[in-house]
Amino acid sequence: CHFPIFLFSFYRKSLSRSSVRSRMSLKSSKAYNSLQKGAVVWDPKPLQVKKIFEALKKGLNEYLEAHQAELDYLSGRHKDTKRNSRLAFFYDLDKQIRTVERYIRKLEFHISKVEELYEAYCIQCRLRDGATNMKHAFSLSPSTKASRESLVELYKNFQECTEDMCFIEGALEVHLGEFHVKMKGLVGFARLCPGDQYEVFVRLGRQKWRLKGKIETDDSQTWDEEEKIFIPNLHEKFEIKVTELRGLATILVGVVTCDCINFFTTKPQSIIVDITELGTIKLQLEVLW
Repeated sequence: CHFPIFLFSFYRKSLSRSSVRSRMSLKSSKAYNSLQKGAVVWDPKPLQVKKIFEALKKGLNEYLEAHQAELDYLSGRHKDTKRNSRLAFFYDLDKQIRTVERYIRKLEFHISKVEELYEAYCIQCRLRDGATNMKHAFSLSPSTKASRESLVELYKNFQECTEDMCFIEGALEVHLGEFHVKMKGLVGFARLCPGDQYEVFVRLGRQKWRLKGKIETDDSQTWDEEEKIFIPNLHEKFEIKVTELRGLATILVGVVTCDCINFFTTKPQSIIVDITELGTIKLQLEVLW
């Protein structure tokens, strides 16, 4: 099975024209954590990126709709106030409207940037798949000098597309926002007794949160920390580990993982996860994006 020379040439030119890094500059190494030396993962995950993109876009549109509704409400009050109200109140309302309008413009730009990045990602993904298919086709052809040179070139193109996809994944992570995680406590019914002490360890990639709590005599719980901010990324899930502290000994209660997909929304998400296999001890958290 042979590929026409003009098709291969067109494919190679398409790759060079579509090079993401030639059109996007790294203004801050801090902004693109996934691209820092030693932290690059040369293994793009298109299906995971698609899930995060769809959840992110849905959440951003929810925020946009909420602020648009607020703007419509304020604009209606603004018209009524202009006719029959105090001047100071009118100007204060006008200031609120301008603030909401600016925020809406920022959200619209944010959404357009995310869509632009994902569109570029899909292009590189298709080019990478094309390179893979062409490599396979050339490998089935009789080995000639031309076919060997083509295979070398296709391998380079495959690597470039892979690097560009990883680059875009890092750029997209900058737009994921923050997760504010609140500790709401353990739920265990008869398993939780006054005086029991627990340690909860929450990890998201390299980010860690370790907190200790105690069951009081009135069955209330006290924790040394109540809230932590996590920066979401594309590939990591929340890992939650709970241990019981008994003097100098520690007893593992359970370890669970929790996906981040459902947290990209305007409303605080209350999550209750089973720490033990039978669900006799649960952990309740609240996540606000």
